[in-house]
Amino acid sequence: MKTVSVVLITILIGFAVTRVSSSTEESMLEQIVAKEREELDALKSGRLEVFANLLADEAVFLNAHGPSPKAEVVKHVAAFKLLEYSMEDVQFVPVAGKTGLIIYKLTQKGSSGGREFVSTVFVSALWTERQGKWQCLFSQETPSK
Repeated sequence: MKTVSVVLITILIGFAVTRVSSSTEESMLEQIVAKEREELDALKSGRLEVFANLLADEAVFLNAHGPSPKAEVVKHVAAFKLLEYSMEDVQFVPVAGKTGLIIYKLTQKGSSGGREFVSTVFVSALWTERQGKWQCLFSQETPSK
């Protein structure tokens, strides 16, 4: 009887840990997606300071032109206005502690240099929480075919 009780308790503890872990991952996913939307909404409303504050100082963005540090990214988005966007097929990979990666399909309509465009890209973004503040460390856009 003791063996059955020990096995049952072990299974219940394992189930509880899995639920907590799953709940923690879901919470982190929700927080990261909310911050990614905040970043996109800042580009939509032209609030560059809000956008810049969401990026870690050592952040690097990567696109078809190559890697860009935070200062260069902020400088380039000054001439960019996001008009509409949608995020689809969001996937999440926990990395460690308070760090996670999201991957999603972004369909966007915007204007740059006075010209409007529509594009679809696949985005990966690495976010971490530092001292209660979520910051983007890395983002990559890959054009959709």
